[in-house]
Amino acid sequence: MREQQEMRAAYCAAMMEMAEKDERIVAIQADLTGGHGMKPFAEKFPDRSFNVGVAEANMAGIAAGLAAAGKIPFIHSFATFATRRCFDQITISICYAGMNVRIIGSDPGVAAELNGATHMPLEDVGIMRTLPGMTIFEPVDSVQLRAALPVLTYQDGPVYIRMVRRAVESVFRPGHQFRPGKADVLRDGGDVTIIATGVCTSEALAAAEQLEASGARARVLNIHTVKPIDTEAIVRAAEETGAIVTAENHNIIGGLGSAVAEVLAEERPTPLARIGVRDRFGEVGRQDYLMRTFGITAEDIANAALKVMRRKA
Repeated sequence: MREQQEMRAAYCAAMMEMAEKDERIVAIQADLTGGHGMKPFAEKFPDRSFNVGVAEANMAGIAAGLAAAGKIPFIHSFATFATRRCFDQITISICYAGMNVRIIGSDPGVAAELNGATHMPLEDVGIMRTLPGMTIFEPVDSVQLRAALPVLTYQDGPVYIRMVRRAVESVFRPGHQFRPGKADVLRDGGDVTIIATGVCTSEALAAAEQLEASGARARVLNIHTVKPIDTEAIVRAAEETGAIVTAENHNIIGGLGSAVAEVLAEERPTPLARIGVRDRFGEVGRQDYLMRTFGITAEDIANAALKVMRRKA
């Protein structure tokens, strides 16, 4: 079932709750205050909300300076611009300097829809994974986002949050306990494990239902923290189910699939299939069309699971 509240509205509400209690929290926008649903924050905390214009690299540098002065800055832009466009500033001014900056990248992958390839980040997780000390979090729904935000705000080091702005499919229930770096087991099974993140998590659950109809029991893991990744959960799934499928709204190169493949290669070699965008740029289209075009639907995941199970020793 689709959530009633947009993710950006849930995000703004959570930010305002935290800002009420902690005057160090500041929000910086690259001309997208309305786009990120942060106008209520700007109206309530005008002295802690800054719009730097379409100048993402400058935004990252300003955030680093504010963090050095003891503030907790959150910077916002479309994920393409929050990562690619200011990657050097994030690398040097934020990561190398050890600044506690929170980077919000919106409209990841297919969520960019009609903005098309130029605004469709399919590589952002890959490039951010290369940065030492960077935490990467991709929420499934607003319940998980609101549970995670207070935790991620006060941990040491930079954090990248890859967030859909619109309403999404509900997966978690109110009261969900967020455990940073620890996967959530959404469904148990012993024949194959589907490891999913972001919008592909609800697709993974639907795929598990399809597989059950064919007699296969799939375990579904939500890996919300792509870095640092839950190595223990991945190895356990490999040992107990003997086959793995990853599903992500991202290029299969550098993202969740690559991270899981690295763990399996080093810890427990296991048949693996990666569902995601296959080394191509995005295009204009609605989300349902793009998911079919890129092959990241529940049906694609279920078909991959049936194939990878046949490769089990």
